[in-house]
Amino acid sequence: MNQPFTLLLAASVTAAVALAVHADPLPPDTTYRPLPTQPFSDVKRSDEAAKPKVMQRQQSLLESRYDLSNRPVPGMSMSGGRKPVQGGVRVKLPPGMTWERLAALAPEEIRERGLLPEGFKPLPHVKQASGGQVFPNAQIEQIAKFEQRDLRRFDVDFDLPDHLTPEFPAPIFLTTRPELGDVSRGQALTIRNFYELMNGIVTPVQMDGLRLLLTPFPQEEFNFTEDRKVAQPSMGVACLDCHTNFHTNAAFHLTPDVRPQAARFRLDTTSLRGLFNQQIHGSKRSLRSVEDFSEFEQRTAYFNGDHVSATRKGPNLPDRTNQVAMMAQMQNIIDFPPAPKLDWRGRLMPNKATSQELAGEQVFFGKGQCSACHVAQTSFLDNNMHDLKLERFYKVGETRNDLVLLPDGPIKTFTLRGIKDSPPYLHDGRLLTLADTVEFFNLVLGLKLTAQEKENLTAYLLAL
Repeated sequence: MNQPFTLLLAASVTAAVALAVHADPLPPDTTYRPLPTQPFSDVKRSDEAAKPKVMQRQQSLLESRYDLSNRPVPGMSMSGGRKPVQGGVRVKLPPGMTWERLAALAPEEIRERGLLPEGFKPLPHVKQASGGQVFPNAQIEQIAKFEQRDLRRFDVDFDLPDHLTPEFPAPIFLTTRPELGDVSRGQALTIRNFYELMNGIVTPVQMDGLRLLLTPFPQEEFNFTEDRKVAQPSMGVACLDCHTNFHTNAAFHLTPDVRPQAARFRLDTTSLRGLFNQQIHGSKRSLRSVEDFSEFEQRTAYFNGDHVSATRKGPNLPDRTNQVAMMAQMQNIIDFPPAPKLDWRGRLMPNKATSQELAGEQVFFGKGQCSACHVAQTSFLDNNMHDLKLERFYKVGETRNDLVLLPDGPIKTFTLRGIKDSPPYLHDGRLLTLADTVEFFNLVLGLKLTAQEKENLTAYLLAL
């Protein structure tokens, strides 16, 4: 999609928001993916020539929004013990503003004066006009080494620094064998090693489900046709290319549930830990079972919700009884990482928690209102969708790197168990640390937390 057309789409979206009346419907490719009209070699050459400018524009946007420095929390690592947890508020304030003064203002004043920090606004895809799945370098290198598949796109690279992403590979914990602890042996699951790692630990049904989750199938940007973003014809991608070891590796794409392209918001890959306790799946789709989620991801995450484009590229259509059920059974035994300070209700045990963590728990269940959606006894979920109405704080229709900022609408509640392992935060990854997340909700929910209460709440979240 070229720049003038993106601008046209942005203008169309903005006009629609302003309730303008169109004499004719929008072009068909505002809903459907257009067929390629140029030879692959020309597209590749053009994309490669544009790539440095695309990446520089995204880097400039990130630097204007965040402090991207490497500042780990002393003595705090993710559950595998291989990567430090990053700390501090990274979202930059407008010049001359403080968090306390900002939180004292009404949403309308923040909107009219343009004071909402850029880092609190939706985060664009590195190339909004094309979108599609973008993998972190660790996953690209892993799959190239062990499966000889190429997940590196020629038009874009992953955009966030490695120290702000989850540890790789993430540990794996099973509900069926909790006494084993991490069963990954420090390796990322691939189609080459899964049998050796899991034989004797999982059932035959679960083993076959795992095989299917690791089997690559054609995808929108990774396929055999000329309409791809990888240099050579590709076997495709596997479910666990994004959900490495059933956790997030920070890979991202665009929501398949919104049109036109300029309005599709970025989606950060979610963890699959604790799916056994979730009753809705997908940020916007509210699918009601792991089976539905597994089946429809082949048409949504894989092909941007465009079944017409998928048909041409060769989608995988798994059999509901003999394949989807097995994939679901494997996903349903993935546990959260151990939280030794929590009891069976999800509450801190006073003899194991620090005084600051206990103080943070009081904020969580009281002034912070966090427990209204994150119910401790149900894995910090409420199995519901909520609309924060962030658009109260900014002018709808603003554009950032070709993304038109529209209201997000309802988004499902994500679990907080093991949350320190899952940066960046929020559905699009716009918040880099838990401290950022606390500041975001302090403003959006009008909590008026003190500086000490915010520190206590952050310490509590790290204990989950």
